[in-house]
Amino acid sequence: MDGGLVEPSREGTPQGGPLSPLLSNILLDELDKELERRGHSFCRYADDCNIYVASQRAGERVKESVTAFLAKRLKLKINEEKSAVDRPWKRKFLGYTLTAEGKPRLKVAPESESRLKAKLKDIFRRGRGRNLQRVIEEMKLVLVGWMNYFSLAGVRNVFERLDEWIRRRLRVILWRQWKRTYTRAKRLMARGLPEEQAWKSAHNGRGPWWNAGATHMNLAFPKAFFDRLGLVSLLDRHLCLVGSS
Repeated sequence: MDGGLVEPSREGTPQGGPLSPLLSNILLDELDKELERRGHSFCRYADDCNIYVASQRAGERVKESVTAFLAKRLKLKINEEKSAVDRPWKRKFLGYTLTAEGKPRLKVAPESESRLKAKLKDIFRRGRGRNLQRVIEEMKLVLVGWMNYFSLAGVRNVFERLDEWIRRRLRVILWRQWKRTYTRAKRLMARGLPEEQAWKSAHNGRGPWWNAGATHMNLAFPKAFFDRLGLVSLLDRHLCLVGSS
């Protein structure tokens, strides 16, 4: 796109296409062989590569020598803004990071969690005034695909945290749709809350986000309610994928 107009590409490869990683593997095969020759532990996917060494000093030395190798042998320049020497648990690779333990475990990188939330927020915004079932159906492909990708993660608290956040956002939609105090009280009573608690909750004067996380909405709309509507639980799906592997 140039000034809002579509123009044909005359150089480079289409972003997201299969050609780019294929050409990366052909070109960077020589880098793989060089790292193997040096005896380094490394992991590379297309043009994204992590090299693991024993110390900060060794990392600085290897980064400098690999940068020089890429520039002289392959005529490639590394992206200094995205490159660094750091602890593995302070870096991310393909959306994952590691725990700072004696035996590290894979975990979802914070940036990956933030990107998922941003994508879901667009769906929640469109969900205002819509049937909750339709909102949940729209989320399904996003959640299933995301969970399938991060099924290798060994740390599960992020899935539980995201599940709770998603259910709270859905309760926000319900609270906003009810609008009137009378409607809120009646809906809460219809979901099994005692009359006194329902009217007190409906009159609390707090905002939708606060109410969505409060006891009355959690009692009225527990996890089982959303399960029946077909909401994908990231934690449940992770446990299922781990159990079947």
